[in-house]
Amino acid sequence: MKNTFYLFIILFFFQVKPTLAVCPLCTVAAAGGIEVTRLLGVDDLISSIWIGGLIVSAALWFSDFLAKKKILKPIWREVLSLFLFYLLTVPFLYWGKMIGIAGNTFLGVDKIIFGISVGSFVFLLGVFLDKFLRKINGGKVFIYYQKVILPILFLTVVSLVFYIII
Repeated sequence: MKNTFYLFIILFFFQVKPTLAVCPLCTVAAAGGIEVTRLLGVDDLISSIWIGGLIVSAALWFSDFLAKKKILKPIWREVLSLFLFYLLTVPFLYWGKMIGIAGNTFLGVDKIIFGISVGSFVFLLGVFLDKFLRKINGGKVFIYYQKVILPILFLTVVSLVFYIII
Protein backbone atom coordinates (compact mmCIF):
# COMPACT_ATOMS: atom_id res chain seq x y z
CA MET A 1 0.00 0.00 0.00
CA LYS A 2 2.80 2.42 0.93
CA ASN A 3 4.68 1.69 -2.33
CA THR A 4 1.51 2.32 -4.34
CA PHE A 5 1.16 5.72 -2.70
CA TYR A 6 4.74 6.67 -3.56
CA LEU A 7 4.27 5.45 -7.13
CA PHE A 8 1.12 7.57 -7.40
CA ILE A 9 2.99 10.66 -6.13
CA ILE A 10 5.86 10.14 -8.57
CA LEU A 11 3.52 9.62 -11.53
CA PHE A 12 1.48 12.65 -10.48
CA PHE A 13 4.50 14.94 -10.60
CA PHE A 14 5.49 13.63 -14.01
CA GLN A 15 2.01 14.59 -15.27
CA VAL A 16 2.02 18.10 -13.81
CA LYS A 17 2.38 20.82 -16.40
CA PRO A 18 4.01 24.13 -15.49
CA THR A 19 1.61 26.99 -14.81
CA LEU A 20 1.97 30.72 -14.70
CA ALA A 21 0.25 31.42 -11.41
CA VAL A 22 0.14 35.09 -10.65
CA CYS A 23 -2.77 36.85 -8.92
CA PRO A 24 -4.16 34.41 -6.37
CA LEU A 25 -0.76 32.99 -5.58
CA CYS A 26 0.75 36.45 -5.16
CA THR A 27 -2.08 37.48 -2.87
CA VAL A 28 -1.67 34.39 -0.71
CA ALA A 29 2.10 34.87 -0.73
CA ALA A 30 1.69 38.53 0.26
CA ALA A 31 -0.65 37.69 3.13
CA GLY A 32 1.55 34.78 4.21
CA GLY A 33 4.61 36.97 3.90
CA ILE A 34 3.10 39.61 6.15
CA GLU A 35 2.22 36.98 8.73
CA VAL A 36 5.72 35.41 8.61
CA THR A 37 7.42 38.79 8.87
CA ARG A 38 5.16 39.67 11.79
CA LEU A 39 6.27 36.50 13.55
CA LEU A 40 9.88 37.44 12.84
CA GLY A 41 9.32 40.93 14.22
CA VAL A 42 9.59 42.80 10.91
CA ASP A 43 7.32 45.82 10.76
CA ASP A 44 4.33 45.72 8.40
CA LEU A 45 5.57 48.86 6.67
CA ILE A 46 8.82 47.16 5.62
CA SER A 47 7.19 43.96 4.38
CA SER A 48 4.48 45.84 2.51
CA ILE A 49 7.10 47.86 0.61
CA TRP A 50 8.10 44.56 -0.98
CA ILE A 51 4.47 43.65 -1.60
CA GLY A 52 4.07 46.90 -3.52
CA GLY A 53 7.07 45.97 -5.64
CA LEU A 54 5.63 42.50 -6.18
CA ILE A 55 2.30 43.93 -7.33
CA VAL A 56 3.91 46.26 -9.86
CA SER A 57 6.28 43.56 -11.07
CA ALA A 58 3.44 41.09 -11.64
CA ALA A 59 1.30 43.78 -13.28
CA LEU A 60 4.08 44.69 -15.70
CA TRP A 61 4.61 41.02 -16.47
CA PHE A 62 0.88 40.66 -17.19
CA SER A 63 0.99 43.78 -19.35
CA ASP A 64 3.80 42.22 -21.41
CA PHE A 65 1.67 39.09 -21.77
CA LEU A 66 -1.23 41.21 -23.05
CA ALA A 67 1.13 42.97 -25.46
CA LYS A 68 2.23 39.65 -26.96
CA LYS A 69 -1.45 38.80 -27.50
CA LYS A 70 -1.98 42.29 -29.00
CA ILE A 71 -4.68 43.10 -26.46
CA LEU A 72 -5.39 46.81 -25.83
CA LYS A 73 -3.19 49.80 -26.55
CA PRO A 74 0.03 50.22 -24.52
CA ILE A 75 -1.08 52.72 -21.87
CA TRP A 76 -4.37 50.88 -21.30
CA ARG A 77 -2.55 47.57 -20.83
CA GLU A 78 -0.48 48.98 -17.98
CA VAL A 79 -3.43 50.76 -16.39
CA LEU A 80 -5.62 47.66 -16.61
CA SER A 81 -2.86 45.41 -15.30
CA LEU A 82 -2.04 47.64 -12.34
CA PHE A 83 -5.73 48.08 -11.50
CA LEU A 84 -6.37 44.33 -11.62
CA PHE A 85 -3.38 43.44 -9.47
CA TYR A 86 -4.19 46.03 -6.82
CA LEU A 87 -7.82 44.90 -6.91
CA LEU A 88 -6.76 41.27 -6.47
CA THR A 89 -4.41 42.04 -3.59
CA VAL A 90 -5.49 44.94 -1.38
CA PRO A 91 -9.14 43.95 -0.76
CA PHE A 92 -8.08 40.43 0.19
CA LEU A 93 -5.54 41.80 2.64
CA TYR A 94 -8.35 43.91 4.12
CA TRP A 95 -10.78 40.99 4.31
CA GLY A 96 -8.02 38.87 5.84
CA LYS A 97 -7.79 41.47 8.64
CA MET A 98 -4.25 42.48 7.69
CA ILE A 99 -5.28 46.05 6.78
CA GLY A 100 -7.26 48.26 9.13
CA ILE A 101 -5.72 47.20 12.43
CA ALA A 102 -6.11 49.97 15.02
CA GLY A 103 -2.80 51.66 15.81
CA ASN A 104 -1.00 50.06 12.88
CA THR A 105 -0.42 53.37 11.11
CA PHE A 106 2.43 55.51 9.86
CA LEU A 107 1.78 59.24 9.42
CA GLY A 108 -1.92 58.50 9.93
CA VAL A 109 -2.10 55.94 7.09
CA ASP A 110 -2.37 52.18 7.51
CA LYS A 111 1.19 50.80 7.38
CA ILE A 112 0.37 48.19 4.74
CA ILE A 113 -1.36 50.69 2.44
CA PHE A 114 1.47 53.17 2.95
CA GLY A 115 4.13 50.52 2.32
CA ILE A 116 2.41 49.17 -0.79
CA SER A 117 2.20 52.71 -2.16
CA VAL A 118 5.84 53.47 -1.44
CA GLY A 119 7.01 50.08 -2.73
CA SER A 120 5.01 50.47 -5.94
CA PHE A 121 6.38 53.95 -6.57
CA VAL A 122 9.97 52.95 -5.82
CA PHE A 123 9.77 49.84 -7.99
CA LEU A 124 8.46 51.96 -10.88
CA LEU A 125 11.33 54.40 -10.33
CA GLY A 126 13.76 51.50 -10.72
CA VAL A 127 12.03 50.39 -13.92
CA PHE A 128 12.10 53.92 -15.36
CA LEU A 129 15.76 54.38 -14.40
CA ASP A 130 16.60 51.13 -16.19
CA LYS A 131 14.82 52.33 -19.34
CA PHE A 132 16.51 55.75 -19.11
CA LEU A 133 19.98 54.22 -18.69
CA ARG A 134 19.39 51.93 -21.67
CA LYS A 135 18.26 54.89 -23.75
CA ILE A 136 21.38 56.93 -23.03
CA ASN A 137 23.58 53.87 -23.62
CA GLY A 138 22.23 53.05 -27.07
CA GLY A 139 19.77 50.39 -25.95
CA LYS A 140 22.37 48.44 -23.99
CA VAL A 141 22.63 47.87 -20.26
CA PHE A 142 25.47 49.30 -18.19
CA ILE A 143 25.66 46.18 -16.01
CA TYR A 144 24.30 42.68 -16.44
CA TYR A 145 20.85 42.15 -14.88
CA GLN A 146 20.39 45.91 -14.58
CA LYS A 147 16.64 45.46 -15.15
CA VAL A 148 16.45 43.34 -12.00
CA ILE A 149 19.14 45.00 -9.90
CA LEU A 150 17.79 48.56 -10.01
CA PRO A 151 14.23 47.94 -8.72
CA ILE A 152 15.50 45.49 -6.08
CA LEU A 153 18.22 47.94 -5.02
CA PHE A 154 15.66 50.75 -4.74
CA LEU A 155 13.32 48.56 -2.66
CA THR A 156 16.21 47.53 -0.42
CA VAL A 157 17.40 51.10 0.16
CA VAL A 158 13.89 52.38 0.91
CA SER A 159 13.29 49.43 3.26
CA LEU A 160 16.50 50.29 5.13
CA VAL A 161 15.52 53.96 5.34
CA PHE A 162 12.12 53.11 6.82
CA TYR A 163 13.72 50.55 9.13
CA ILE A 164 15.94 53.29 10.52
CA ILE A 165 12.99 55.73 10.79
CA ILE A 166 10.78 53.22 12.59
